[in-house]
Amino acid sequence: MQTLNHLDLKGKRVLVRVDYNVPVKNGKVEDDTRITASLPTIQKLLDGGASVVLMSHFGRPKNGPEEKYSLKPVAEALETVLKHDVKFIGSLPGSEETLREVQELKPGDVALLENVRFEMGEEKNDAALNDKLAKLGDAFVLDAFGSAHRAHSSVSGVASKLPHAAGGLLESEVVALGKLLENPERPYVVIIGGAKVSDKIKVIKNLLPRVDKLLIGGGMAYTFIKSQGGKIGDSIHEDDQLDLAKRLLSEYGDKIMLPVDVIAADKFAEDANTQVVKSNEIPDGWQGLDIGPDTVSAYAAALQGAKTVFWNGPMGVFEFEPFAGGTNVIAAAVGSLKGQAYTVIGGGDSVSAINKSGKAGEIDHISTGGGASLELLEGKELPGVKAME
Repeated sequence: MQTLNHLDLKGKRVLVRVDYNVPVKNGKVEDDTRITASLPTIQKLLDGGASVVLMSHFGRPKNGPEEKYSLKPVAEALETVLKHDVKFIGSLPGSEETLREVQELKPGDVALLENVRFEMGEEKNDAALNDKLAKLGDAFVLDAFGSAHRAHSSVSGVASKLPHAAGGLLESEVVALGKLLENPERPYVVIIGGAKVSDKIKVIKNLLPRVDKLLIGGGMAYTFIKSQGGKIGDSIHEDDQLDLAKRLLSEYGDKIMLPVDVIAADKFAEDANTQVVKSNEIPDGWQGLDIGPDTVSAYAAALQGAKTVFWNGPMGVFEFEPFAGGTNVIAAAVGSLKGQAYTVIGGGDSVSAINKSGKAGEIDHISTGGGASLELLEGKELPGVKAME
């Protein structure tokens, strides 16, 4: 990939695609992790003598501008953490009004455009929109790894129209995740959780030949357990994935670890009655909502001595306190490997879990892109990354 070092920045206006799709409540940003992650790239551009024009999507607007999807609150949050004035441009990103305002920027200025998904052509990679966006900068930087798997105008379309480079965040993500695919140091342990096998099956298939152990938790475990003839009560599972699960266990059974016990509940609720049962003997009317104590011990033991670890997906319904224990112990176990293993957390709920555990500072790399990180680990070519070559 081309990096920022390949661009001549002095006096240039640089259009930067960031990922500011952050949680906003009552007009205030609740979690500024993604905003903070963009700061090194912005600062490097400013230090190089550029003016910076930031663009991002936010939410899923369907019919043009919607006030609840405006990036104005994000501009205010960015101004606070950047400690620098940020001009918010509220017109459509591809409009003549936006172009006029952007052309008035001077080196050292920072502007944030309105939600690029307010433009109807954004998700279609519309050629006319690509041309309009290209007028907003002398060069283009992609720093939104969380969107790099989308062939959208603001991700890959505009890159074909301008000198371009990967921002520091995108570069670090590709390098960090690439280590999980190319000659990882062994033993290599992967922990996969979440609700559905179908959501993660391509990652599982791509990683299984590479790993030494695959620890499975979350709702997807019950599909595997049922495929072996286990009784799973009312636990979530996918009947259309049973044959696949059975086949993977047959082929890679020496690598795959499944829960041996679970915390079962009589309803899907925080105040449910609970009991610890064997994972293949869950009573009718009950459902497994977390891995049990014996499984926690076995998984923690499997992590000891590991040299490479990737974790994606919680071990249970960690939003409910009684079913967060398995996820929290795994977070602590992965965090305890600092200095002994290369550890990566792969986006989404896993990031929330590691942040809640207080162990985020112990992890070598925490990905900002859930879907993008999974697609990269599936072996797919990401349009945004390809565009930066």
